[in-house]
Amino acid sequence: MEGIASETKGKTSPGPQVQTDTGTGDILPEKPLVNASGHVQELTRRFNLLSLAGVGLTVGSVWPAIGGTILVAISNGGPPGVLFEFIVVSIFYFLVAASLAELVSAIPTSSGVYHWASVTPGPRFGRVVGFFAGWWNYLAWTMGAASMAAIFGNTIVQMYALNHPSFVAQSWHVFVVFIIAIWLGCAAVCLGNSVMPQLNKVGIFTILTGFLITIVVVAAMPGRGGRPPHATSGFVWSQWTQALGWPDGFVFVAGMLNGAYSMGAVDVITHLSEEIPNPQRNVPLGLAIQMAIGFVTGFCYLVAIMYAINDLDAVSASTYPIAKIYEQATGSTAGACGMLALIMVNIALCVVGLFITTGRTLWTLARDGAAPFPGYLGKVDHRLNMPMIPTVATAVLITILGCIYVGSTTAFNAFIGSTILFFSSSYIATILPHLLRGRKGIIYGPFKMKGWVGFVVNGLACAYLASFFVVYSFPYYLPTDAQSMNYACLIWGGLTILVGLWWLFRARKGYEGPQGTGGWLEAEEIHVS
Repeated sequence: MEGIASETKGKTSPGPQVQTDTGTGDILPEKPLVNASGHVQELTRRFNLLSLAGVGLTVGSVWPAIGGTILVAISNGGPPGVLFEFIVVSIFYFLVAASLAELVSAIPTSSGVYHWASVTPGPRFGRVVGFFAGWWNYLAWTMGAASMAAIFGNTIVQMYALNHPSFVAQSWHVFVVFIIAIWLGCAAVCLGNSVMPQLNKVGIFTILTGFLITIVVVAAMPGRGGRPPHATSGFVWSQWTQALGWPDGFVFVAGMLNGAYSMGAVDVITHLSEEIPNPQRNVPLGLAIQMAIGFVTGFCYLVAIMYAINDLDAVSASTYPIAKIYEQATGSTAGACGMLALIMVNIALCVVGLFITTGRTLWTLARDGAAPFPGYLGKVDHRLNMPMIPTVATAVLITILGCIYVGSTTAFNAFIGSTILFFSSSYIATILPHLLRGRKGIIYGPFKMKGWVGFVVNGLACAYLASFFVVYSFPYYLPTDAQSMNYACLIWGGLTILVGLWWLFRARKGYEGPQGTGGWLEAEEIHVS
């Protein structure tokens, strides 16, 4: 793309120059190594570009996430709303991804957003901005993990319900599956860390295979064997329907939330920057692969399932609309269950990948003293070669969120509904200071947006994130009541206050935060005596 150049300011080098095992590519640290975070290199660089992209695709899980949350989107304009809202929101997240790719190319650390937000505001404000950005990012990933485990639980319960018409699903049914998913995912990451790269390569296969099978089935089966035909193109592309009480324009922008949920976890693979060789090049490339494949599969999936609908009222009235769409497409409960199983498998792999990300996010906060109990949460278990304690601590926190689901699904939905708000906050805290300081606060890596391109991309990304933070805080429909109110902004505000109190009374004393400002020299592992 025009305006993108491989350029670095100041001193440069051809990239990391360290001794590696020629068989595995793993670094062989004869002496302690310091990476771009300023910390000793503790994790083995097991990932390559393919397995890194696998993490992005499995954790992003764009088309399975869309399927599991289609209820929100289909109420905001019907099929044309679903499709065009997804296109528009994806464009904005491409801009966010480009902005973050530039920063990870300059400062490739597992701290990700937390480190960049500590650097881009400059020394005066970097400590506090980075502190809040790091916690917002961690809370976003934690809420996201809880939401995907809930989708997994609902998918399992709905598969059972399809085959047992008299069965009445209860919240505790979902909770049981939720807990199983959380702790199996946590155990897989802690005990199987060495096979995570291979597992995420499998994830690429399952997400693409599941996508292709779904597309073929929902395209081929309607209209055959006495089944109702495909929906008309007019229904899919132009028949706008909504009864939410809001003006159509606002319904459109509010409906972009579903696309934001599936495309908005942009920074996932940046938290593996200390586990892949040449991260200043490979992580931006992985981001590009993650976003491109996520968009193509997500959009094609949406088009296919919209054409499979033959009774929109039945879909809208269903508690789990994607199951009803699959049932209409295949004409059988067995067919619907088979299609749901594809979502289930990919969401299961997504939950595993989420524990890779959330555990490492908390670990990077703790090693800088930004989290409680840094002596425990900031350590790597060298037997397992991964941060086990912060990963388990995250599983405990998500389990507590799951308990809320049993007591009140409204309260639980308020917590997971804040996911996008926390992501948006952390990204704004990273990109906006970079823009306001004239994009001069870092030493760039090999990926840099030249001249006006960088200013436009950063500016549009921040404008979207800031404005839609407000939009996504509005009630879902009018008139609203205590059950239907959108409490996401309340959760965001309450947890932000808690983070602020931790900063005010404890963390700010002696906390310095990350220091590296980028450049290939700082991205190299340096032997220290």
